[in-house]
Amino acid sequence: MNWNECPVLVTGGASFISSHLVDNLVNQGATVTVVDDLSNGKKENLSKSWDSIKFVQQDLEYVSKNEMKKLFDGNEIVFHFAADHGGRGYIDTHPADVCSNFAIDHHVFDACNNSSVEKIIFSSSACVYPTELQNEIGSDYKLKEEDSDCDKLNGFLSADVEYGWAKLMSEVQMKSFNKQYGLKGCPVRFVTAYGPREDVTHAIIALIYKAVEKMDPYQIWGNGQQERDFTYVEDIVTGSILAAEKISDMTPINLGTGVRYKMIDVVKMICEVLGWEPKEFDFDTSKPTGALSRSLDNSRAKQLLGWEPKFSLKQGLEKTVEWFVENHKIEGKVNEASLLDHTN
Repeated sequence: MNWNECPVLVTGGASFISSHLVDNLVNQGATVTVVDDLSNGKKENLSKSWDSIKFVQQDLEYVSKNEMKKLFDGNEIVFHFAADHGGRGYIDTHPADVCSNFAIDHHVFDACNNSSVEKIIFSSSACVYPTELQNEIGSDYKLKEEDSDCDKLNGFLSADVEYGWAKLMSEVQMKSFNKQYGLKGCPVRFVTAYGPREDVTHAIIALIYKAVEKMDPYQIWGNGQQERDFTYVEDIVTGSILAAEKISDMTPINLGTGVRYKMIDVVKMICEVLGWEPKEFDFDTSKPTGALSRSLDNSRAKQLLGWEPKFSLKQGLEKTVEWFVENHKIEGKVNEASLLDHTN
């Protein structure tokens, strides 16, 4: 697929992952429109591409059908990344807010169907998977796309808290628009994405934030043994673009590394990058931790997209720490409230 002069709409395009996506598309010559209400996104995230894009400030939850059609008409590809989102602390403490994603997603799918849009790529999540498959520390099971199969509506579906259910049901919506109207697209399932421009409600940035502020005792949510698969933002962007190029039938695609790391080991890796370590760790088991052990099988991404992650966790952490240090004003303390809610 040639992206040069391809008209592309990115919803939520001023946020973390999507702003990197915008930069990539602009570099490939695409004609990009960004729609964002700036509730979480920031214009500064788009500074590299600002002069080359069209920006529309709009909350997609409260737009009429006619206005949505006007926004979407003229675009060939839509990357739908707009959502009320955050890390585990945020989604656990904002269950009603994240359910609004289901309504936003319906408006977007409907607008794609009623306009010139040929294909939509949807930012889904590893939270669409049943937690019962992720409740054993030390497990070597990797979550497969068929573990949450939206083609099997007469079978068992489950997901991780309200955020995961909203994402899963939006995948069901996508499939329904494909069945009834022939809408083309692909849901891409992200797992613990991290990198520059991310806010401190998310795990990796929160851990870096605490280390940069030299929090001691250094607080880790949970017992530190919970395991995650971490995917660097540039790998997420590459996979999402490949999905737009190669998938049309709403086949979901996992974008993960397939490698697990314990949270305590991630913290120690961050401290190593910074050249500092606390005298003591404090494990706060009262805080939200999510699934005990989560990793994605990326076989389908390799087979259908030719995609593999290029960044190891250590490489990604080095780049993320460098960005954070350059952009964070040290205060000598950690603002605990910012770990649970967005601050602009």
